[in-house]
Amino acid sequence: MVVEFIEEYYKNIEKYPVQSQVQPGFLSSKLPKTPPYYPEPLEDILKDVTDTIIPGLTHWQSPNFFAYFQANVSNAGFLGEMLCSGFNVVGFNWISSPAATELESLVMDWMGKLLKLPSSFLFSGTGGGVLHGSTCEAIVCTLAAARDKALQTIGWDKITKLIIYASDQTHSTLFKGARLIGIPSSNIRNLPTSFSTGFSLSPQILSDTIDNDIKFGFYPLFLCATVGTTACGAVDPIKELAEIAKGYNLWFHIDAAYAGSACICPEFRHYLDGVESADSLSMNPHKWLLTNMDCCCLWIKRPNLLVDSLSSEAEFLKNAVSESKAIIDYKDWQIALSRRFKALKLWIVIRRHGLANLMYHIRSDISLAKRFESFVRNDKRFEIVVPRKFALVCFRLKPRNGTNDGRELNTQLLAAVNQSGRAFLTHGLAGGYFIRCAIGSTLTEERHVDELWKLIQETAQTVSC
Repeated sequence: MVVEFIEEYYKNIEKYPVQSQVQPGFLSSKLPKTPPYYPEPLEDILKDVTDTIIPGLTHWQSPNFFAYFQANVSNAGFLGEMLCSGFNVVGFNWISSPAATELESLVMDWMGKLLKLPSSFLFSGTGGGVLHGSTCEAIVCTLAAARDKALQTIGWDKITKLIIYASDQTHSTLFKGARLIGIPSSNIRNLPTSFSTGFSLSPQILSDTIDNDIKFGFYPLFLCATVGTTACGAVDPIKELAEIAKGYNLWFHIDAAYAGSACICPEFRHYLDGVESADSLSMNPHKWLLTNMDCCCLWIKRPNLLVDSLSSEAEFLKNAVSESKAIIDYKDWQIALSRRFKALKLWIVIRRHGLANLMYHIRSDISLAKRFESFVRNDKRFEIVVPRKFALVCFRLKPRNGTNDGRELNTQLLAAVNQSGRAFLTHGLAGGYFIRCAIGSTLTEERHVDELWKLIQETAQTVSC
């Protein structure tokens, strides 16, 4: 019954307003204030889902969803998720489900080989990988490992002297991660970017900032570079930054949450050039690689540093196999103790699609983005704000003659498009305010991109008057 319900939902998904149109507190007036005493029929529950829950959803799988970076789904991802939920094992250590641990190790090497990562990141080499739920978890774990490695050398009382480096386009999760491991936000150097560098992190600015920090008695700790920033899809110069990180003994992490998926295609792999000099790398198959939420890959060159920082010992967890150190206990590679069998999902996605179809999926989305980009360029009222690299197009409606109302004008345009319910877009800031069109929902076709552009043109005519 639920499978048929989901099937029907997807058949009708285009009929729903993409962004939910409800007001805050809408649900409390529609559902009972107390839980039922007796069990209720599933038919009644699903009717309430239709009548009360679906109107409060923003439909991420709508083909007209162009807002945040995607949360892809696929039939293979659904099947993997069903098996994961069905088995419902908790694979915190090897003996709790040997297959869960060993499949994860295997699939992390598979994924690493799809990205052509060096053997120093693979279990078949000298490194290893783990599946987290999100980039935020991966960042927290690598920051903790970097912190402990540094403090063992300089002293545990020097934590407030540790400095983290990133660009002003780096995801805000880095700030959250720093606070969680005890490093104040004031110790994050949010380095400026500009249009001239494609809003990527400048090696010269980074080097000068590090020198200045050292002069004032700080300890450079961690550098986070990004492949595909959230606001505009910028790519930091990995190879040049790696040299600086090596010179100052910084932990070098690469956040490729969004665009890392594109690097399975040979024509985009160069964006990871220099990865061999990094300490860790993360990317999210649940964003653009057809793997249902949640699934974040983290590879690390020296897994022992992660284990040293995150391991937990309890009597009930002790066993002969773990004590032998011959296996992996993934509880020591993450924040939580419990963990789902996410590897099953990614394994099935890779097997059901194969590299050929995964590359086709990426290239198809980029082709649609190029199509939308050409529409923008051919309309004199609009302009491309940031050069497109992947499937994200950043554009804006030009200010009216003799005015400087670009932000106000584009805010109105964005609000009107979203309020129509026919599409959902978001905005970004990089050298000014602009509108983001992120293409990548599994069901999006050419006609949806064409209809989006027609809607934008019609709406622009209204707000420009």
